[in-house]
Amino acid sequence: MKALILAGGLGTRLRPLTFSMPKPVIPLLGRPLVRHLIDPLPEEVDTVILAVSYMKDYLERYFRENDIGREVVLVNEEEPLGTGGAIKNVARWLDDTFFAFNGDIISSLDLSAMLESHRSHHGIGTIALWSVDDPSAFGVVATDGSGRVTTFQEKPAPGEEVSNRINAGAYIFEPELLDRIPDGVVSLERDVFPNVLDRGLYGYAFQGYWVDAGTRESFLRAQRTLLDVGGGRVACAVRRLSGVRISGNNMIEAAHVEPSAIGPNVYIERGAQVHDGATISNSMVMAGAVIGRGATISNSIIGPGMVVEDGAVIADVILA
Repeated sequence: MKALILAGGLGTRLRPLTFSMPKPVIPLLGRPLVRHLIDPLPEEVDTVILAVSYMKDYLERYFRENDIGREVVLVNEEEPLGTGGAIKNVARWLDDTFFAFNGDIISSLDLSAMLESHRSHHGIGTIALWSVDDPSAFGVVATDGSGRVTTFQEKPAPGEEVSNRINAGAYIFEPELLDRIPDGVVSLERDVFPNVLDRGLYGYAFQGYWVDAGTRESFLRAQRTLLDVGGGRVACAVRRLSGVRISGNNMIEAAHVEPSAIGPNVYIERGAQVHDGATISNSMVMAGAVIGRGATISNSIIGPGMVVEDGAVIADVILA
């Protein structure tokens, strides 16, 4: 079985970090973002296909140097084709039931249970559904009593939504869907889904957590969510931890950490340095970064090798 990850974007909402690395390999608590999609896949998925267009060489190098236990195929998208067009572009690789994912989704979705549900309905596809209080910024899905999708709305005005369940960006499709996708730039949500309802498109609602980690704010929210779920941990091999005041859930890898205040919701990557009197909260400090004495970091991503000067105040930014 195969899984397709749609990772063709430029990562513009995470610039300037994505000027130097593609979004799929940005570290999220010790693992590249894309691994949070790949690692939970059922064992029967033996091949992962990445639809990419930006920094393909960087991604090829990562998968060449890191064995993920499955075959990885990178397929280049010469120009943006939309979510439907990107799937059509890799059609030659998809000859059986397959998973498909938007590339920046972090969730508690049980993929094996979703696959079982899909097979029980014998439809053309299954869409993961997540409930939100305000669905106006999302694609909204309504289903009947059997779970069959009846209606799609794209970003409805408040009060006009047909349900509070949104498209969570994870799918299971039969290869028949590929025949329903026209050539060119195609939106899966607008141009394909409404035209396959007759064939049986089903929703699979789940609970737990779901984050679209495509911006600085949402990436840090995904980090916080996973820290909360995992209870946080301090990975030692740090040179100094004595005198460090830690609050909340955090993950500190093999970094040099002098007496400082860390937390909550902080990830400090291997090889970073945090000097005396620094305060870091709700942030990520990447490999090789140096946080100066007395500096304050909040709600920010400090990119690899960046230097924050002594006493500096950094808030609500990506520094890369």
